[in-house]
Amino acid sequence: MEFKKKNINVWYALLTLAIMIGCMLFTVVVLKQAPHMPLIIGTSVAIIVAMCHGYKWDEVEEMMYKGIRHALPAIVIILLVGLIIGSWIGSGVVASMIYYGLKLISPTYFLAVVVLICGIVALAIGSSWSTMATVGVASMGIGLSMGLSPGMVAGAVISGSYFGDKMSPLSDTTNLASGLSGVDLFDHIKHMFYTTVPALVISLIAFFVLGQVYGKDHLNNDKIDKIMGAMEKSFTISPWLILIPIIVIILVMFKMPAIPAIVVGIILGFFAQIFVQGDNLEQAVTALQTGYKLESGNKLVDELFNRGGLESMFYTISLTLVAMTFGGLLEYSGMLKALITVILKFAKNTGSLIASVIVSCVGTNVTCSEQYISIIVPSRMYAATFVKYDLHPKNLSRALEDGGTLTSVFVPWNTCGVFIATTLGVGVAEYAPFAILNYLVPIISIIYGYIGFKIIKLTESEKAHFIEEQKMA
Repeated sequence: MEFKKKNINVWYALLTLAIMIGCMLFTVVVLKQAPHMPLIIGTSVAIIVAMCHGYKWDEVEEMMYKGIRHALPAIVIILLVGLIIGSWIGSGVVASMIYYGLKLISPTYFLAVVVLICGIVALAIGSSWSTMATVGVASMGIGLSMGLSPGMVAGAVISGSYFGDKMSPLSDTTNLASGLSGVDLFDHIKHMFYTTVPALVISLIAFFVLGQVYGKDHLNNDKIDKIMGAMEKSFTISPWLILIPIIVIILVMFKMPAIPAIVVGIILGFFAQIFVQGDNLEQAVTALQTGYKLESGNKLVDELFNRGGLESMFYTISLTLVAMTFGGLLEYSGMLKALITVILKFAKNTGSLIASVIVSCVGTNVTCSEQYISIIVPSRMYAATFVKYDLHPKNLSRALEDGGTLTSVFVPWNTCGVFIATTLGVGVAEYAPFAILNYLVPIISIIYGYIGFKIIKLTESEKAHFIEEQKMA
């Protein structure tokens, strides 16, 4: 169904947003409750505003459904992540990765190594979520066993995972940003080097320093020996089990889509739990459904391994559905357009234009709760303006990723924030200060806009070409 857009005054859009955020802050900060209810209240206000402006109920209903449809690919991944965590814990894959990680990696440079490993894996497979659900989960186990701060370890996992995802030609967001902007994929990736690589270098230095400061102070060899002993008693530890994640990575590198590759990993983990760990069929199925259950006598080991399973992801899915319902109403009713149009009025030069794109992406992440929408909507809003200012669309595609993809992790009710909190077991407030790359990149991008560094201008022929393309779109 196509909607005949109504002109909704920006004040109504701001009122809707203010009510949702006010309720969110009170519910989450004061009442210490989940963010579902504030989003439902915001959705209810958005429905009233839309219907008061002439939309019929069947149109409002379709807006909500369209919002949910945006989240369906993410929901499938979320379900599979619950399965793969349960499967890989039950099979001993995670235990083996943690065990050998503790033996081989020193706490003083562990955080920097995590950034590099997660970056390489995400670059190879094109998915930050899959990286965090596999290598990230194991990294959290190693880091916590070393006595490092959970937020610090999660920040290293997130920084590396999003670097690799952003720079990978297999990444869905990377393809989305370049495609919507009309930019060649590899030109888009090359242009992102200038903001992303400096942020990676600074992040590596920061995590190396953090490792030097906190790694030595918190290292407790007796504690690590007890953890490794508890894992040896509870699991069959073998380097052969690490072949399972390696196989998944190789499959994706050879162009197998992420979902089938993850399914292969789940199946391999399922059989490894039966034939390597010696569990029966019922225990292997339980690990997939409700998660792995362990009573080792070591509190930290039990906390690390009592997790996963399909049911562990239901909270994440319910929040995603509610958030995307609210986001669908904002986008398709025209409220989001009204908000971004106001922001666009402040764009008087190249620096303020790029800053406006990044602010719009951040705002869309907050209001619509989905990183894909934070790329899609601003790309539509700003495309003509960039050409008007003689700016090559690759500047827009880079700003979309710098502001949209990377900042999604800082919103507790965004699908990315919820996924990370569920998968890594660390809340947004705890990991946000350490997701160094994710907040450095948009800052660097804005600075480049104001000083004019690596801002590509259009030639007259290119400008004519892009104007013609926009007329045909």
